[in-house]
Amino acid sequence: MSDPASNTGLFGVHGMALELRAQRMGVLTSNIANAATPGYKAKDIDFNSALKARINGASTEKASQAAVQYRVPVMPSLDGNTVEMGVEQVAFSQNSVGYSSTLTFLTARVDQIKRAIKGD
Repeated sequence: MSDPASNTGLFGVHGMALELRAQRMGVLTSNIANAATPGYKAKDIDFNSALKARINGASTEKASQAAVQYRVPVMPSLDGNTVEMGVEQVAFSQNSVGYSSTLTFLTARVDQIKRAIKGD
């Protein structure tokens, strides 16, 4: 478990954001995988709430668990499953873009630190 102060010092909020986006990716993937499971209730992580909790010192696991919300379906299925593939695909795509952007920023930051150490 990492210390929030260390994440905010060197990498800003981006280290925490990457961890939470990875957690959210898992939740969204689970929804998609269970699209045909009778009675399965689709969930999502409120990223902003989770990030605020993480910044305030909660672990990634606790922050993401506290921010889990069940989706309210537009058209619920007869078997009680609340996964709507269109909604899940959009959420997955948006989260993937955020994850990639955050990872790109962190990679650039690490490269910058390496150059500073080498004296370039």
